[in-house]
Amino acid sequence: MSDSAPRRASPSPLAAPSLIAVIFINMLGFGIIVPLLPFYAKSFDAPAWQIALIFSAYSVGAFFGEPFWGRLSDKYGRKPLLISTISGNCLCYLALAFAPNIWVAFVIRLLGGLAAGNGAVVQGYIADVTPPEKRARQLSYQGAAWNVGLIVGPSIGGIFAHPNAGPIGFQVPLFIASGLAALCVLAIILVIRESNTREEAITHRPSPWSAIGEAVSHPIIGRLMLLTFLVGFAFTGIESTFGLWSQAKFNWGPREIGVVFAFTGIAAALTQTFVTGRLSERYGEGRMLAVGMSMTAIASASQVFSTNMPMVIAFMCLTAIGQSVAWPNVAAMISQSADPHRTGQILGLNNATGALARVVGPFCAGLVFPVVLDGPFLMGALMMIPTIMLALAASRRVVAARAVTSDEARAAAE
Repeated sequence: MSDSAPRRASPSPLAAPSLIAVIFINMLGFGIIVPLLPFYAKSFDAPAWQIALIFSAYSVGAFFGEPFWGRLSDKYGRKPLLISTISGNCLCYLALAFAPNIWVAFVIRLLGGLAAGNGAVVQGYIADVTPPEKRARQLSYQGAAWNVGLIVGPSIGGIFAHPNAGPIGFQVPLFIASGLAALCVLAIILVIRESNTREEAITHRPSPWSAIGEAVSHPIIGRLMLLTFLVGFAFTGIESTFGLWSQAKFNWGPREIGVVFAFTGIAAALTQTFVTGRLSERYGEGRMLAVGMSMTAIASASQVFSTNMPMVIAFMCLTAIGQSVAWPNVAAMISQSADPHRTGQILGLNNATGALARVVGPFCAGLVFPVVLDGPFLMGALMMIPTIMLALAASRRVVAARAVTSDEARAAAE
């Protein structure tokens, strides 16, 4: 192997926060669109399974995009991949505003998911510029920015959307989302510096298929990938049917759903900004991952007893807090366990696993929902049970690996 070590950008304390602040602009656009999707699809007179398909299309695209963009960012750098992928997402929002039918909208969402499957590039950048012990904290800040986007975004979407006008009633929110993505691209060009270059060309690069095999068989990464799939299956199944569930149970529309998403985003953002990093650094990433999964299971199961908006908000907030305590630790643990030359690729494979779950989860929830109104919540709670075991198993492996590394470092020093 002639691989040279990755040459990272200088570890400026503002590097990761600067990227997170810029990416927030794009996340805001995403937040505008997601709560409106069930109503957008319904404006084409789409049945429940086609509405689930619209959600799944984005994740199908991300399934292929995540490992591909992550691998390319390892080779060519993070910045050019961020610019190209967010530009593609900008164009897809614009095209979605003019979709003539549900099937064209499906194709556009598929391409949009492919373009937006750049989570591994963002995570790779944060890993490049952040010490391993601080990554959970910085990744939790990224999650907080995401959730602030879900606070403000749905409100904007709810104000400018007009479901009674048919598909054309969603054009203004889509135009706003497209404009925000364009602004994000401009900010990346002007503000963000590259974090990952190489002093020499890498002549031997493992194939994507060998990378998949290595990741799945890895005692830490493999368990975390399975956890990612189960969580993605559960949570996106709930998310994709939440609008229909709340409409059937409480006769809510986009504005009421926007209120719930706003409270949920506030709870998640506050947790990720002030709680997640501190708890992970004090008690360990794996332990907090298991705690978060437990909270999510309890909240999902409890939602079936909701009878009014305060109860729905309370249980959705508890779900958000559980996810916020848990989720940043997954990427942090993977980035610490992966080969430094392939951080983006391995994070991309994990994100692709989550994207696959976001294809299967909404589809299954769409089948369950017409039969059992609360089915998606019950299914989600059941999916959380094995994730607790996986989190604890991965945690034990991480502790053991760190102990070995520490012993080797002491031996080398002596």
